[in-house]
Amino acid sequence: MKVGMYYRNDDVRVEEMTVPEIGEGEILVKMKACGICGSDVMEWYRIKKAPRVLGHEVTGEIVKVGKDVKTYKEGDRVFVTHHVPCGECWYCKRGYHSVCKTLRSTNFFPGGFAEYIRVPKINVEKGVYLLPDEISDEDGTFVEPLGCVVRGQRVARIGKGDTVLVIGSGLSGLLHIQLARNKGADRIIATDINEHRLKAARTFGADVVIDAREDIQKKVCEANNGRLADRVIICTAAISAIEQGMNSVDGGGWILFFAMTEPGVKIPFHLFDIWNKLVTITTTYAAVREDNMEAIELIKTGKINVKDMITHVLPLDEIKKGFELVVKGGKAIKVVITP
Repeated sequence: MKVGMYYRNDDVRVEEMTVPEIGEGEILVKMKACGICGSDVMEWYRIKKAPRVLGHEVTGEIVKVGKDVKTYKEGDRVFVTHHVPCGECWYCKRGYHSVCKTLRSTNFFPGGFAEYIRVPKINVEKGVYLLPDEISDEDGTFVEPLGCVVRGQRVARIGKGDTVLVIGSGLSGLLHIQLARNKGADRIIATDINEHRLKAARTFGADVVIDAREDIQKKVCEANNGRLADRVIICTAAISAIEQGMNSVDGGGWILFFAMTEPGVKIPFHLFDIWNKLVTITTTYAAVREDNMEAIELIKTGKINVKDMITHVLPLDEIKKGFELVVKGGKAIKVVITP
């Protein structure tokens, strides 16, 4: 079978591998579509384990099931998650599934950018979802990224009446804009330095868009009746953007760090200001079953428009071009790889 083997961002090769054999509790999925995630091009993170087959936003068709598998059958259209929590540890029982050691160690083989994927027993039990007929293979690749956004906004308690500032209007930022609108946010403000992304932010629901090279704090106040934002969602690892976000939260507000920096990066901030304004800072990582189920329902019902976010659909043979598009940014919002 063909796979997209990652060596570094500018070196992704189409190579041959043997179709995986499955065990009694496992399934074999024929990949139908797999999105390229922003984390796939974080070279500092990915290159440590290169060469490897990346890809975790996968939809496909089950072509083989192990004899112990009762829930699924050949021919089922599914979305498969790569990381699943155990559900039994101290962290899972308290709702901190993202810290679960099992979640951080599970995966499917060899990766989503492959014609066939072996899904281990624990992933079959906890990380496979039947894909409704209303969701196409390509649209289904948004289940995991939208699930992460769902989890993040629940953690940050985003809801009715909030003024939400989204720092960075890439794919995650655009999903946050749509979900915040769906949750009843009163005003949504988005920033970026890319003109195309600013236009996309307005298209997908932002009330106000701001070029990030401007005075964000001032612009937010102008757009929000003299107040700063109730909720700030930081969707970029750029230090200047992080500082903008931290300076733009109102008293009693929340800051959600959705994107991550490289390890070791220190962010200076004035603790007194955070303390004095009663600001809550929180983080989020990954998505679990309840998040993904909500994401599926949001896509199925059309409450979140993912179809129009797909800018490129490329065959596996052109995966190198796909990575180049994501790295470059530009007009690419979502790049999906198909067999």
